[in-house]
Parts: sequence; C-alpha cells; structure tokens
Amino acid sequence: MTRFVRFHETGGPEVLQIEEGQIGEPGAGEVRIKVSAVGLNRAEAMYRAGKYPVQPQLPSRIGYEGVGTISALGDGVERFSVGDRVCVLPMISQGDYGIWADEAIVPARILLPAPEGLSDEQAAAIWMQYFTAFAIIEVAKVGIGDGVIIPAASSSVGIAAIQLANWAGATSIAATRTSAKAEALKRIGAAHVVATQEEDLVERVMDITKGRGARCAFDPVGGPYVDTLARALEERGILFVYGGLSGEPTPYPHWPMAFKGCSMRGWVASEIWNHPHRFEVAQRKILAGLEGGQLEPVIAKTFTGLEALPDANAYLESNQQVGKVVVRF
Repeated sequence: MTRFVRFHETGGPEVLQIEEGQIGEPGAGEVRIKVSAVGLNRAEAMYRAGKYPVQPQLPSRIGYEGVGTISALGDGVERFSVGDRVCVLPMISQGDYGIWADEAIVPARILLPAPEGLSDEQAAAIWMQYFTAFAIIEVAKVGIGDGVIIPAASSSVGIAAIQLANWAGATSIAATRTSAKAEALKRIGAAHVVATQEEDLVERVMDITKGRGARCAFDPVGGPYVDTLARALEERGILFVYGGLSGEPTPYPHWPMAFKGCSMRGWVASEIWNHPHRFEVAQRKILAGLEGGQLEPVIAKTFTGLEALPDANAYLESNQQVGKVVVRF
C-alpha cells in the first residue's frame, strides 16, 4: 500500500487528504519512483482551489515537481535504470498523475537526471523556476546594462529571474509590495529593490536606468498594475505576464505600450519544453549555471512528511517566504 495525497473538493489547504492504495506497476513509457522531496508551486495551490485554467476532476491527485529514485520501469523505457535519482518536471497537466505521495508513477518523458551535488531539497526546486524565468534570456535577450523589473521577487521564480538577469549582466530590479523583504532580496542578489506600496515604481526605474526604462518586466501578478509596469519600460521593451495572482482582469495598457512600441506577451514554461531544441538549450544553460554557481536554488522553508503538506501550502500562500517551499518525505 502507498500513501498519497488527494482532494475531493476544491478549497484551501485543509481539503488535502492522505489516502492509501495500491500504486500498481508502471505502464509503457512510465516509471515508478520513490519520492524524496517535492517543490510547491503557486499553480498547484490555484489548481487545488479551483482557480487554475485546468479544472480538477474530483477526486484529484496533485503535485508535479520533485525528486526521487526510480524503483520500476515500464515497457519501452530506455533512458533510465532502476536506482537512478531523477527530477520530475512539471510537464504534465495537473491531476494526470500526482507526486505528493510516498511512491508515484510518472511518464519517463518528464524526467531528467538529478544534478550531482544538489541535495534532494535543492533538486526539487530548480526546473520550474528556471525554465519559467528563462523567458528573460531566450525572448527578451537581456544583456549588460538592461533593466529587468521582477514583481513578486521573493517567489522562487522571482529569485530565479534575479539570478538569470545578474548572470547576463543585466540590472535586476526586484519589486515587492513592502520593504519587509528588501534586505533579504538584496542578500540574494537583487541589484535594486522597489517597495511598490511605498515608492513610485516608474520614478525609481527611470532613476535606476538613467531615464531609459527597463528592457523587460517579468510579472506573475497581472491585473491593473500592468499599466504601471508598461510605463516603466524602455522603447520596444517587453512586458511578460506569466501568472494571474491578482485575481483581477489584466487589461492591455494600450497607450504606454503604443507610444514606446512595446509588446505584451503571455508566458508559461511549457513554451520551452514543448519544443525539443529550446528545451535542450535551456537545460544546458541552467545546468551550467548550477555547476558554475551563477544559479543557486533558494529554499525558504523545508517541511517534513506528507502530513505537513497542508501546513506547507498554507505557508506558501501566506506570502512570508523568500524562495521555494519544499516538503521532504
């Protein structure tokens, strides 16, 4: 019997339930893994709450990023062997599998070897954040002296964007609601921190960039504040919207964009991993950064055991964290 987490109704962290059942054997193209640790994502919290674009089919399994050890192979799996330590990438629709469990079956195509030298907690906290933030490298092509505005900068993706921007020689501008996290953000590498409820973002960005504006803004919040972000961009800058944490409709800021010839585009990490060549390029770059020390996953807090998942989710949604929330099994 294997323990796993499911929810039978949408709602807060309290709807998560630990259940037991037979996991069975992996099918063709699948593997069974003993899960060591999982990294929590906002998308999972939104899915559980019924606020994600993909609606859960109840009861639903949950969890799609983590690390574990392969315990069985299905037919046709050739890239991996029993005993391999692997990362599970969130390359599947939520609820299709679910790795918040002692053991789980997943498709082999969503696995990568766990990088050597990383702990289980670190290995569970790399791929979603760096693949998501890779937009500023692949699409915006930020370079030396470019300003990069990073709202919700204390999130794991925000920190990944800070690190990638710094590595490229760009100027990372961390945006956070209040100054409470300013020192923590500076310690992890933000060149500048703007508390958006206490300061004028556009004024600060123009001061930092000597009137030029930022090359791009990388925003998971959406909502009306995109108008402010657009006004802080340089000519032909790019406003990425990769999330909807505001819960409000996101307007198109026509005039700020039009007068400067800027663009606004949606973004999700699957835009990279659904294209094999782009996936390979980004993977190599991320691994090189991890090995060279330019990229380093920041763990906000580690919880222990399946039983801790409701508390871990509550902590994630409290917005106290600076970095990734991880649960170790």
